[in-house]
Amino acid sequence: MSIPSNISREHLLKAIDKIDAEGLPPRGDSQYYDVDHDNRKYPPKLVISYANLFANGSELDRNNFTGGLGTPAFELLKKEGFKIVDKEENSLKKNKEESFYPELIKFLEQAKTDNLKSKHFTRSYQGLKVKVSFGQGNQAIIPWISFLKKPHTTSKGIYPVYLYYKNIETLFLAYGISETNTPPAKWNLQHPKTINEYFEENNIEKLKKYGNSFVFQVYDVENLPAPEKIDEDLAEIIKQYKTDTSATNVPPESKEKQEKPAYDLFKTNVSEPSKIKQEPMNLDSFRQALYDAGLIYSNKLVTRFVSSLLTKPFVILTGLSGSGKTKLAQAFTQWICQNEQQYCIVPVGADWTNREPLLGYPNALKPEEYVKPDNGVLDLIMQANEEPELPFFLILDEMNLSHVERYFADFLSVMESKGEIPLFAEGTVNNGVPANLKLPSNLFIIGTVNIDETTNMFSPKVLDRANTIEFRVTKDEIAGFLNSNRDINMSALTARGTSMAENFLEMSENRIFENQDLTEINKTLVDFFEQLKKTGAEFGYRSATEILRLINQLTILDNTLNKNDKLDIAIMQKLLPKLHGSRRKLGPVLVTLGEFCVTDQIKNIEKDVYQKDGFDFEDSVTVKFPLSLEKIARMHKGAIDNGFASFAEA
Repeated sequence: MSIPSNISREHLLKAIDKIDAEGLPPRGDSQYYDVDHDNRKYPPKLVISYANLFANGSELDRNNFTGGLGTPAFELLKKEGFKIVDKEENSLKKNKEESFYPELIKFLEQAKTDNLKSKHFTRSYQGLKVKVSFGQGNQAIIPWISFLKKPHTTSKGIYPVYLYYKNIETLFLAYGISETNTPPAKWNLQHPKTINEYFEENNIEKLKKYGNSFVFQVYDVENLPAPEKIDEDLAEIIKQYKTDTSATNVPPESKEKQEKPAYDLFKTNVSEPSKIKQEPMNLDSFRQALYDAGLIYSNKLVTRFVSSLLTKPFVILTGLSGSGKTKLAQAFTQWICQNEQQYCIVPVGADWTNREPLLGYPNALKPEEYVKPDNGVLDLIMQANEEPELPFFLILDEMNLSHVERYFADFLSVMESKGEIPLFAEGTVNNGVPANLKLPSNLFIIGTVNIDETTNMFSPKVLDRANTIEFRVTKDEIAGFLNSNRDINMSALTARGTSMAENFLEMSENRIFENQDLTEINKTLVDFFEQLKKTGAEFGYRSATEILRLINQLTILDNTLNKNDKLDIAIMQKLLPKLHGSRRKLGPVLVTLGEFCVTDQIKNIEKDVYQKDGFDFEDSVTVKFPLSLEKIARMHKGAIDNGFASFAEA
């Protein structure tokens, strides 16, 4: 769209008066440049848009013309005597808090240790997302820091990047190019020099990674320049990145170099394909990784856990303290994720009374700033939205130390509505946080729960939205653990299942149920509904749908399970968790529910099962639903002994 030629200085001044009188509209501010008039700053495109209102009767759509140095919009402003200023010009010198130098020193120091964690580094700088990596599972030969703008990612994009070649104590500040996939744009550079070419010129042996990125600056780590010089260099390459990157008008020499094949960012063998080869989800692979890590879980429990995640991305793990709830959640996330920035383990505090510990809050003293929580939850969700091709996991440890409904209400709401969580008024904050936050489908939330005098019970509203898995330890399991005498090595899990991440996400999106005879399943569910209704714990359409989805996922993941096995798991995880009440209220219902779980061989459920020591719940001749029956029997005993029973137990 061309800028009308009849816009004059008079029209531009009227536009500025309009902004002074009305303020900036939502999304009206500029990102990189301002019009400087009478020592006040104005967004250039908004000034042009409003000027057209006075010149031609309507505002120009700001999405239909571009701003930036050399564009017709900026040339018009300059021609009419207005000064264009860079928003970030000299900002590093004026405000030491914006210096990246301390983060860089911290990065270089940590790179010499075995510590691979990166969540304590800043997540944004000058409006760009910052990603730091020291390696996944093992130390990287070349740790890096990248600075990203949308839609670029480290696996598909271009970006300024620090590359620390530890073997030669050399730090490159480079025009980075992704090595996993072809980036959506190219660097607009004159006579670029790749890192490989730099090595050749200086007779340095090439390494196998990042050689196609272009050199901007080279630093001797043992003799770094002054902090001001470091910050100036970084500010300059970021400025180029924000304004000069383009998929067109790239010099031929630069274009040719950027079209060379690249290789997987996460692999060390350059002969590997450019993308991690994907394969179908295989639980045996995860079980083997658990064994190699020294973790022992039953096959059925692993199947239940993964199937539950695939059914709905909200799973609650409850049961005996120290039974491995958090370790299983951590193990799966480490196994399927490429790096630790895809998951976040957050201990819930007893003082959490609102959403701020998870989502942060607007800064009342600095309205343009949004304060993010230190635990990284908000950054994790934002990153999940930006990288929908990867799974992300939020693990809330000891989720019920505080009332879940107080700090988690927004999450519970948008899980069903598929809406967005409002964080602040549109247009009031400008530090990279969206005004409205979407919970993407590739974000999976796992809560671990202990039950004691310090914790809080879940409401039906929470339980209705989750699959609840109870952890118990049997006599044989504790004996096997004591005899194994194996150390736990969580690093044995790291990134071993990344080749199945794509299929995992595809399965989680599946809403098509396998054609199967549901007559018996439907009858059992209706029977349970009728009895649960007597205690106020009946289920609705949502739970019914999710039960069928769970059964379908179990069918796909484990073909050794029969129909009763799958229905037993569904009853245990979706129907029983809401049961609680007095002996008078629950007693008769627990008797009837128990009768649904056995065959005709059992004539008197109370005498033959509930009151019988050593009853074999795994006897397929007498028991249809062993998991559910064993739980119902424990609840019945609790109601008789204590006068009260609940699904949740200490």
